[in-house]
Amino acid sequence: DSGDSISELQEWRPVIYRKCTDTLWLLLFCLFWAGLMFVSGYAVVAGAAERLVLGYDSFGNICGRKNTPVEGANLSGLDMTYKKYVFFLNSCSLEVQSLKISSLSLCVSSCPQEQLNSLEDLQSFARNNGSFLCIYNLNVSNYTLNPKAAQLCPTLPVPPSKSFPLFNRCVPQNPECYSKYASVLISMVNEMDVSHRILSGILAGRDTVIGLSVLALAFSLIMVLAFRFIQTLLIHTLIALVVFGLLFVSGVLWWLHYDYRNDPSTELETEKENVKFLLGYAIFSTIVTVVLLSLILVLRKRLQFAIQLFRIVSKIIGRIPFLLFQPLWTFLILIVFWIFWVAVLLSLGTAGTAESTSEGQVEYRALSGICYMAWYHFVGLFWTSEFILACQQMVIAGAVVTCYFNRNKNNPPPHPVLSSISVLFCYHLGTAVKGSILITILRIPRIVLLYLYNILNQKKKAKCLFSCCFCWICCQESCLRYFNQHAYTTTAINGTNFCTSAKDAVCILARNSAKLASISCFGDFLLFLGKVFVVCFTVFGGLMAFNYHRELQAWVVPLLLVGFFAYLMSHSFLSVFEVTADAMFLCFAIDMETNDGTAEKPYFVDQELLTFVSQSNKLREWQKHRSTRPFQDNEDGTELQPMV
Repeated sequence: DSGDSISELQEWRPVIYRKCTDTLWLLLFCLFWAGLMFVSGYAVVAGAAERLVLGYDSFGNICGRKNTPVEGANLSGLDMTYKKYVFFLNSCSLEVQSLKISSLSLCVSSCPQEQLNSLEDLQSFARNNGSFLCIYNLNVSNYTLNPKAAQLCPTLPVPPSKSFPLFNRCVPQNPECYSKYASVLISMVNEMDVSHRILSGILAGRDTVIGLSVLALAFSLIMVLAFRFIQTLLIHTLIALVVFGLLFVSGVLWWLHYDYRNDPSTELETEKENVKFLLGYAIFSTIVTVVLLSLILVLRKRLQFAIQLFRIVSKIIGRIPFLLFQPLWTFLILIVFWIFWVAVLLSLGTAGTAESTSEGQVEYRALSGICYMAWYHFVGLFWTSEFILACQQMVIAGAVVTCYFNRNKNNPPPHPVLSSISVLFCYHLGTAVKGSILITILRIPRIVLLYLYNILNQKKKAKCLFSCCFCWICCQESCLRYFNQHAYTTTAINGTNFCTSAKDAVCILARNSAKLASISCFGDFLLFLGKVFVVCFTVFGGLMAFNYHRELQAWVVPLLLVGFFAYLMSHSFLSVFEVTADAMFLCFAIDMETNDGTAEKPYFVDQELLTFVSQSNKLREWQKHRSTRPFQDNEDGTELQPMV
């Protein structure tokens, strides 16, 4: 029986000579991307993204270029080379009917910079600027003579406007009119009312949103440097700032809710929704504040252990300084992919044929099969994004493994990050693909449930059931991400496929989770406090900025998105410490099980880490428990040599 038990145990030893893992999954991913390229090519050929970017009028003419006529539309096929801007005749009162904007749109050579109050002003503007704001077949001399000029010219008064930086639309500059204008344009893409207000609020306060995103990036970099050069005083300062930030943000949210609720000028529907959102934010912020303050109070005695832990992690990162740049290049790759994805989505959304209406206008009918291509495109978004993140995790884990299983701690292996990247691309891309598709499989039901949740507006019981299912799937995804990370670390050590690595990682974690969890728990909590710090002070800046511009109307929901982006940004940068710590403790557990500290089988562990674990978890009891179980001998404790 003892011999059978020994033979069943995994021989943990970093391997030098590897073989490709999960090759079929990599082939599947390549085939999937071939399909994605087909969808992209079809979107480019059949779509008309330039129609969306450059803009087009109600008669099928694309602004800024020559056009071909559409049968049945007399005003189509015009040369709009010098008319680059889209102008709506009723820009301040746009309405959407059957996913179409009711107002006529024209291509004009320039947007009116000043308010035009009469037909005479329109005529003067046309003669002075060469920009005609009435229907094409109405001569400028007839602006004040034609009895139907009121229907053929824009609604008076015409507000001052200027072209949008990227999309050549004449955007009214009046704040209230601007917000309504943006809301209606967004509604042409998405029928969900909440999305209208979210995106119109982002457009209306785009400068503020961009500024807050940069602020979140700056705070994230500050936290990375803080944890890299961790000190006792710095930890106490961080906790004090987090406590102050939580209390202050909660107080400001309650004050703003009281102020808005008692403001007699709050009449618009979007402003009333701001009050509801503020109440929800205030309640949520208060609950989070109470819970975090309670945890800080309970875990305050383990503060010194957390400081020692981050010193050890910082020591490892100090040997591999390029680890700190991994979130940056991952973020840049994701941005490039997301831009490509959005460009293809816009092309898919504009793939259609032009048809004339009885009024002489032009409508575009969507091509068949576009819906299925869009769903395929959405799966590509999730799968590829998760694959990129999985590659980052494997690179970090591989670099940590390389440095851990190195006898000479004073002479670390050369280029561990490049070595880890080389190993990933040569052998283990299939493992990253398989781990990422598991996350994607859980992501898709979340999207479907979210869609059904928004449909069932009046059915409270059904919405409650969907909410429970949604939370359950989120918990499953969090657990899967945790085990995926350890599976990637195991692959970096043993070179085994995903399933074998996941099984081995689960086994060793099950044997040692009670001991290691108590060590890493507070470290993870401290990293979470760092993320809360970034979110608190970014949201505080947003509260001040958005509250100063109350005329933007729908600003509370964009503020939530800014807070989410701040958390995502801080998580991306601080995840380096989290992944490094998890990989380090898994290597430590493996080291303890395969070596005994004798001259024949010495530990790989650094003395500082061994002392830290001994002090925190009474390592003697762990070794006594370990000695009662048989282990597979590691013949010579082979070091992992980096690939160069």
